[in-house]
Amino acid sequence: MLWKKLQSSFDNSNADAKQQKPTNTVRTPEPKLAVENLCPRSDSPESAPRKERPARIPKPPPRPTTATPPSLKEVNGNKVPLAPPPPRPPPLPSKLLAGSKAVRRVPEVMEFYRSLTRRDPQVERANPVGIPTVGNSRNMIGEIENRSSHLMAIKSDVETQGEFINSLTREVEAAAYTEISDVEAFVKWLDEELSYLVDERAVLKHFPKWPERKADALREAAFSYRDLKNLEAEVSSFEDNTKQPLTQSLRRIQALQDRVERSVANMEKMRDGASKRYKEFQIPWEWMLNTGLIGQIKISSTKLAKKYMKRIIKEMQSIECSQEDNLMLQGVRFAFRVHQFAGGFDVDTMHAFEELKRVGTGSNKQQHAVNTIQEC
Repeated sequence: MLWKKLQSSFDNSNADAKQQKPTNTVRTPEPKLAVENLCPRSDSPESAPRKERPARIPKPPPRPTTATPPSLKEVNGNKVPLAPPPPRPPPLPSKLLAGSKAVRRVPEVMEFYRSLTRRDPQVERANPVGIPTVGNSRNMIGEIENRSSHLMAIKSDVETQGEFINSLTREVEAAAYTEISDVEAFVKWLDEELSYLVDERAVLKHFPKWPERKADALREAAFSYRDLKNLEAEVSSFEDNTKQPLTQSLRRIQALQDRVERSVANMEKMRDGASKRYKEFQIPWEWMLNTGLIGQIKISSTKLAKKYMKRIIKEMQSIECSQEDNLMLQGVRFAFRVHQFAGGFDVDTMHAFEELKRVGTGSNKQQHAVNTIQEC
């Protein structure tokens, strides 16, 4: 009996040991996992050091088309400032410019326009073509997510691109031009260099010596000149599509003339204040006068009046007489508008106006004779 009790107790202890063994094997890896979580791997991308961009070396700015005389000369080994250059001659008066381009005022345009409007005093002017404004929404969530890395990139540029920005500062301060085309080339070069920075405004505000007012004035002059030059080229190269319907074709011409008048009006409004700043920073400003690019745009707009009248003449010669009066009035109204804006007509536009007047008055006489015969 005693032997059986000892054998059973021995068997029970072995069974308990076998049941407890797998539980020990499951629990043993847990401390290892905790250690691995507390100690991240060294090859993780977050723990890798952030690379800084190398310091930028600016390219030399473009050379001006006209040589600028040096401001200092050497006398006995010492640099002495030169005498100021003679002032530039004043711009030609607008009358001389108009004469050189063969544009002169035509009293017949005003007289014919007033005679037509007196017949129908309630004629409505064509409304300018409105330009819809489209508001673009910004993705604010993406900006918030990228703000931290963006700020770090700005800080890196401030720390590493100091000599690069100081070099650009010296170039901007020394910029002095006599031709606006040279300013346009310089601003293009400057923008290409500054595009290397992560955020131009955010970085440059950390450099108090940066000539912000002069840089903004250079950009304003270059962009305004470029926009007007492109507009003048568009007006000069405008061609009417005879395959388009009459209404669509006339609206295209009116819309382009609206843009011309708005651009010129905006430039004339800001001309006085802008010219003072441009003189202060040695930026050309004569192109803003009526003797410069503004005058060229006004003269080019007479081509639009000629195209407009030619299209109406063609239409009047191919439709019934009942619609000719309205078309002629529409053509004369637009011709009068351009005549007042440009200060006159050139030879070709004057011939188109005379032809419109001849076709319109001739058809009116024929219609009047037909009405008289019918009444009799």
